Amino acid sequence: MRILAIETSCDETSAAVVAGGTSVLSNVIASQEAIHAAYGGVVPEIASRKHVEVISRVVEEALHQASTSLDDIAGVAVTQGPGLAGSLLVGISMAKAIAYARDLPLVGVHHIEGHLFAVQLEHCVPFPFLALVVSGGHTHLYRVDGFGRYRILGQTRDDAAGEAFDKVAKIIGLPYPGGSVIDRLAAGGDPEAVRFPRPLLHDGSCNFSFSGLKTAVLQYVRKNPHTVEGSALNDLCASFQAAVCQVLAEKTRTAIRNTGVMRLVVAGGVACNRGLRKRMAEMAKEAGAELAIPSPVLCTDNGAMIAVPAQYYLQNGIRSALDLDARTVWPMDRIDRGMFG
Repeated sequence: MRILAIETSCDETSAAVVAGGTSVLSNVIASQEAIHAAYGGVVPEIASRKHVEVISRVVEEALHQASTSLDDIAGVAVTQGPGLAGSLLVGISMAKAIAYARDLPLVGVHHIEGHLFAVQLEHCVPFPFLALVVSGGHTHLYRVDGFGRYRILGQTRDDAAGEAFDKVAKIIGLPYPGGSVIDRLAAGGDPEAVRFPRPLLHDGSCNFSFSGLKTAVLQYVRKNPHTVEGSALNDLCASFQAAVCQVLAEKTRTAIRNTGVMRLVVAGGVACNRGLRKRMAEMAKEAGAELAIPSPVLCTDNGAMIAVPAQYYLQNGIRSALDLDARTVWPMDRIDRGMFG
């Protein structure tokens, strides 16, 4: 089965052709990063307009790179939510048009489901496994017992980890997207230079909070303005990143201890962060857990990851109707696959 999968939940326009749920034949991503950099963040109206401009070319390129035509496609998958309404609707409209014109089965996929299973494109991770999903909008710990079978073990009470990275980057005057810049600067800094707080670190839960950490950085910079330049900036970035990574690693260690599940996946855009990848590898080794993290291109938003759960759903007769609509808010623990029957 070859699936055409489309992802437009935020500011990346992506289409992919995936065979058998794991073999990536193409994975085309058109980024809007440079466009939104001028505004210091994603502007929803601009994002949806750019999706409209490039979606047809991205789909055509995905088919071309896969040496595939629509005649070879067995089903169409698309991110249904959560995400920006205008962005989601562009991808959904394209997917519905193709499905209708070619009489192909259609399935809407939860964006975070895609992140959970992106790792399966490179590694076979048996169920059950734990998953830490960290991105600009999500910081959640899940127990994954199968496709459509997810239990939230912990989540952020305020800012997501990626959101905290971007807000701190703004505080210290770094360009958008700030998370990658902080990661680069942190590599040349001392993570012990500034002892920032580790919110909720010892409360025994699997929940997160990063708003207070962000405020602590703001207060520190106001008192020490010289720290946003030279080697002091590297130390500041390294210290902030170390605080975030420690909290993420220790909360995940708690989830391993509480559940006894010894397989772990880290996913989402922040999983590209080198400091986090290193810290999670150290923690997993200490805990005796098996760790799998996708390659960076599969951590960021992409169409190929959407095809993995879509393969399962389509093979099991789970489809979406052509009146499929965007779901800007869609909790993972409220996915009802019966609605697609």
